[in-house]
Amino acid sequence: MRYPKFLPKNGTIGFVAPSFGCAIEPYRSGFANAQKKFSQMGYGLDLGPNCYAGDGVGISSTPEKCAAELMEYYESKANDCLISCGGGELMCETISYVDFDRIRKAEPKWYLGYSDNTNMTYLLATLCDMASVYGPCAAAFGMEPWHPSLEDAFQLLTGEKTVVNGYDGWERESLKSEENPLAPYHVTEKRILKCFVGRKPVTWAPYVADSLEFQGRLIGGCMDCLVNLLGTRFDRTREFVERYQEDGFIWFLESCDLNVFAIRRAMWQMEEAGWFSHVKGFLIGRPLCFGQEMMGLDAYRAVLEVAGRKNVPVIMDVDLGHLPPMMPLVVGSLAKVSIWGGNIRVAMEYR
Repeated sequence: MRYPKFLPKNGTIGFVAPSFGCAIEPYRSGFANAQKKFSQMGYGLDLGPNCYAGDGVGISSTPEKCAAELMEYYESKANDCLISCGGGELMCETISYVDFDRIRKAEPKWYLGYSDNTNMTYLLATLCDMASVYGPCAAAFGMEPWHPSLEDAFQLLTGEKTVVNGYDGWERESLKSEENPLAPYHVTEKRILKCFVGRKPVTWAPYVADSLEFQGRLIGGCMDCLVNLLGTRFDRTREFVERYQEDGFIWFLESCDLNVFAIRRAMWQMEEAGWFSHVKGFLIGRPLCFGQEMMGLDAYRAVLEVAGRKNVPVIMDVDLGHLPPMMPLVVGSLAKVSIWGGNIRVAMEYR
């Protein structure tokens, strides 16, 4: 696995929009304020031509233009890292025009984004053996003030941090709007982890120092995007998991548009494709359909039908994904996950 150089002090942050850009509110104002904050911190800015574009379908511009921007800015010496402007719907069409052979030959560069950006973060690892950061997109850095998860993500880029911890609470309903574009996360819900080994629940008595630990190489992203990639010419997951089988894998997974049955189908599909070979554990983020139940199936049973057969730790309702905050994770890194009581810690090594 190849790891990029860290963002240096007073370095230059590049911004690209291979998925949605920041053409509308509240993202436009959020992105503008993020740029102001980064500039005040002493960093230069390098904006791609699609950052404010809105002429595409589900992405900022045409797939060809989005891919051209992505490759140019990844290879460019004018910026030191890249932050994606946002998620979206059809970044899969962008990657049809991305030359991953060219990306593979380039000097590794940190790329930060989540959701639809799985199309880049996942493929950087599995196709190019390059690490990236699965975490917040550019407009989120415009919130006032930053949530600790934003600090964590930025400190991963600068190399000041390699360990992240779960956060005390999470946001069920956002206060961000066109009229209030810089609103911080509306944290009202307490984080409660659901922990299993196989299908057996794990509980801890109060004030007892018992813990659950496992380690492996971090891989994963948004399940909506992952199953869309599965079986395409971009799917080299089986080769990847065999290449790093001695390390084993921690799969981190979260979902956006999937209902509980779609989550169960996605888990089945990834298992049948051989993706979960050599798995050492699962980190499952709160799905956007949090609390949904259909025909007696909830999100926990949807995951455990497959993950529970592996007889490995399965940690659910983790701070990942579309119900913020999210722990930023370095895709491709070797990680040690520690769980104790209701707490979670992910320590990442770059080797």
